[in-house]
Amino acid sequence: MTLLNEKIILVTGGSTGIGRATSEILAREGATVIIGDIQDKEGEETVAAIIKAGGAAEYYHMDVVNFEQVEHVITDIVSRHGSLDGAHNNAGIEGPASKVLDYPADEWDRVMRVNLTGVFNCMKCEVKQMIAQENGGSIVSTASVAGLVGVAGSASYNASKHGVVGLTKTVALEYATRKIRVNAICPGFIETPMLNRLTGDENNKIKEKMLGQVPMKRIAAPSEIGEAVAWLLSAKASYMTGVALPVDGGWIAQ
Repeated sequence: MTLLNEKIILVTGGSTGIGRATSEILAREGATVIIGDIQDKEGEETVAAIIKAGGAAEYYHMDVVNFEQVEHVITDIVSRHGSLDGAHNNAGIEGPASKVLDYPADEWDRVMRVNLTGVFNCMKCEVKQMIAQENGGSIVSTASVAGLVGVAGSASYNASKHGVVGLTKTVALEYATRKIRVNAICPGFIETPMLNRLTGDENNKIKEKMLGQVPMKRIAAPSEIGEAVAWLLSAKASYMTGVALPVDGGWIAQ
């Protein structure tokens, strides 16, 4: 039997990067994957790739900032599939690289809305459904190593990811007796479109500097995060809740 056989799992931001890799792994492990994203073309392509590989997947246009939209999507998922067994709250953006004194207030608000309020909106709807169906469920949100330590020059991203870690721990405590597990994954440097936007596709000097900070001396593949997410969502992690799990090549162990 596969790790997530017949589970219904929502992945926000599942069209590219970590979200796409996770979606493909969850489908491989037997889940029906529901991708919610605003990148419609990429989302439909991911669904098509999963189906071609023999998995089950669907796509919804879903902006995590819009609570009513999130609520509608989850209601529709449950009406069609009968339950919501798990969720990977992964949608996020990076924001500009700037010190606090120079940081635009509108960019601060934008990053916080997507990265933190978006996770809050999703968790609120997911927990409500998991309580209603009585058999609980598992939620994994994407935080970051930047949610565990300070990183100069990215105030809104750092603050939002620290917020995701704090929210994860709070919700885990609030609903531990309702068979709902709530954890966060904290990636380090991962080969994704977001990393390429931050460094520039051709800017090897920045990536070389990053590699110098990682004890394992390499940047991770998105699938390495996806495997950890799949495990946290599964019954194999049945006694884990309230955890912010670093997957970072040893970076924060230094």
